[in-house]
Amino acid sequence: MSKLDELMKHQENMDASLGVGYATGNTPPGMSLDHAQRVPARLQGVAKSKNAIEVPVDKIQPDPDQPREEFEAEALERLAESLKAKGQLQPIRVRWDEGRGVYVIIMGERRWRAAVMARLPVMTCVVHERALDPGEQLALQLVENALREDLRPVEQAKAYRKLMDMHNWSGNRLAKELAIDQAAVSRALALLDLPAAVQAKVDSGELATRTAYEIGKLDDAAEQLALAERAAAREISRDQVQATVKARKIGKPASAATPSPRREIRFDDGAKIVVTLPPGASGTEAIIEMLRRGIKKLQAELKAVTQSGSEGKGEAA
Repeated sequence: MSKLDELMKHQENMDASLGVGYATGNTPPGMSLDHAQRVPARLQGVAKSKNAIEVPVDKIQPDPDQPREEFEAEALERLAESLKAKGQLQPIRVRWDEGRGVYVIIMGERRWRAAVMARLPVMTCVVHERALDPGEQLALQLVENALREDLRPVEQAKAYRKLMDMHNWSGNRLAKELAIDQAAVSRALALLDLPAAVQAKVDSGELATRTAYEIGKLDDAAEQLALAERAAAREISRDQVQATVKARKIGKPASAATPSPRREIRFDDGAKIVVTLPPGASGTEAIIEMLRRGIKKLQAELKAVTQSGSEGKGEAA
């Protein structure tokens, strides 16, 4: 009997002596039901997991088809520090790959990367015993990332498309299978038709997904990019984007349907300046020019008030 077998046998004997896992009609040989049921409250109803194991970190590898493509370095460093200080609080989920001779991550790659950075020797893993087809594995990863909001919007859209292609699913079927809102799926998939520069603004957080969805209704890529730049610069709101798109789709000038572009400039002390640009004007240079004009106007008004006050004092004297 190997050392591992001896340890497992010892654990079984310990469980039997405590009555763990036994109920009416299922008591261990030679043990009364009364004895078996005299189990501490902390152990009542508790069952051991057969699939939880500790695996050397270097024997774990990421899934090459994981939908998440980028991991924020600062967030990984913070997680690595947490692992050093508090240890691993949540197991990752893995499967055994016989061909590669390693455990492949199903869920928890971010934690594994942080464990590598923290130089942890082992990780607690839950092993998925049943073989998973690529579609099942991708679906599990998508659900986990969606719940944790870990995926960038375009990464998520690409994963949706990949899963749909694997199973020949419609967007409606995908939404049902993943238990997510169908409108969210439609907005995500629309991102894939936008120019790469617009997609980058969405992933960086400069441009909201819903705003990008409205911009995607335009047919011309140059118009999409121009409108995305204005929205990202906060020159126009999502409602104004929607109005602009609607106006262009029905052939009206955008200025006829869209309010004058506005830019709000906030300061650290809570103060703010709102600049409303004239029709046809846009961009940072136009905003700076409007601010210059505003300063000149205020200086002229201040000068007039000062002169008026001086003249009044002279007359009174």
